[in-house]
Amino acid sequence: MGETGGCHCGAIRYTITDGAEPVYHAMCHCSDCRRATGAPAVTWALFDQGAVAIDGQPSRYASSELGERQFCGQCGTSLFYLNAQIFLGKIDIQSATLDNPEAYPLGAQVQTAERLGYMEHLSDIAGFERYPGME
Repeated sequence: MGETGGCHCGAIRYTITDGAEPVYHAMCHCSDCRRATGAPAVTWALFDQGAVAIDGQPSRYASSELGERQFCGQCGTSLFYLNAQIFLGKIDIQSATLDNPEAYPLGAQVQTAERLGYMEHLSDIAGFERYPGME
């Protein structure tokens, strides 16, 4: 069995064909991804659509003239992005929704022109293994 993933509540699950590799795996810093997810950046792994089996019915919305974002209508987890003009026959998967989010090495950062300033120097600020005071 290939890599698996899904939404927070489990209503939508997906499986990537065993041996399928992403065309790329990148962290996106664009404002569209931030607004769609509420996160400062989003990691995406692009696969051939035929390599991804989806169980459950994602909700969909047109996030731009050509782009479609898919998410779980029950828990709201953002899952997939499709754009027939840019990624014909491909599906972008938010790789943090994989059961093993480190299954594919991250290869690039994109849309860095829109990157939030604090994302450039995360290693310079305090870090805690767990929320401080919640031992």
